[in-house]
Amino acid sequence: MSYDPLYIAHLHYFNRERDYFECHEVLEELWLREGRNLLYQGLLQVAVGLYHHRNGNLNGAFKLFTGALQKLAPYPPDALGIDLNRLRRESEAYLIGLRQATETGDAASFPFYDLTIDIIDPELQEEVERLRLLPPEKHEREH
Repeated sequence: MSYDPLYIAHLHYFNRERDYFECHEVLEELWLREGRNLLYQGLLQVAVGLYHHRNGNLNGAFKLFTGALQKLAPYPPDALGIDLNRLRRESEAYLIGLRQATETGDAASFPFYDLTIDIIDPELQEEVERLRLLPPEKHEREH
């Protein structure tokens, strides 16, 4: 399967750089170009949820993870060369932690941690690995 360079960049920023803002930027560009595909939107919302949590916005993170799980729910467990089932399970666990922290008002009870998107397609894994060796320039994308 052939993958869009923006999708590959999204995985690079998500898994390698942990730059959830840039991850959102590249995937949003693809999402808009591809007709607002809900699968891309769900992946976007996971990244933005992590971005918000890292920056202390628990309510925003909670809302984004809730929306992400709704959008990701109808897709097969191995969509787009990734283990989507694992990402959903880990996002559900993350959402539970966010819910408890927002309900108690105790942000410290659920400290931020990164998620990793498990890439199961070897071709996609190679493409992401190439970006590790030669990272994309953030300013080179078209807007």
